[in-house]
Amino acid sequence: MLKLASQVGALLQRRGWLLVTAESCTGGWIAKCVTDVAGSSAWFDRGFVTYSNAAKTELLGVRAETLDRYGAVSEETVQEMALGALARSRAQVAVAVSGIAGPAGGTPDKPVGLVWLAWQVQGEPCRTCRLQFAGNRESVRRQAVRAALEGILNVCGG
Repeated sequence: MLKLASQVGALLQRRGWLLVTAESCTGGWIAKCVTDVAGSSAWFDRGFVTYSNAAKTELLGVRAETLDRYGAVSEETVQEMALGALARSRAQVAVAVSGIAGPAGGTPDKPVGLVWLAWQVQGEPCRTCRLQFAGNRESVRRQAVRAALEGILNVCGG
């Protein structure tokens, strides 16, 4: 994952952009990966770990109505997480993730392994992606981190 995070950093640095992360099911793993890159302070602003709904609301401004209507693992929630992270940072690009890593907590509509991601570049429409991963809790989380980093490269033109 270090190579991928290094590619993200090189791209952001070339653009003169900063990154902010808003993480739920990954628990700060995206931020950990980017800060594993030496010199990441030049392109990584901050990370929000908002595991609870209260944290999503208090720290990122996710509306209680959104959480009530769509749930924490939804396109609407990750969009608001990304927008909130961008608004509460100095960054030009945000990534947000929320999912059900398991082994419990899944439902027929939202099974274990479901992950929603959002990427927000300042001044552009928010992009989202719904992914269904297989494997155990660690595997689901690892795959979500990889998808988040790959998505940053994609939305930033890398």
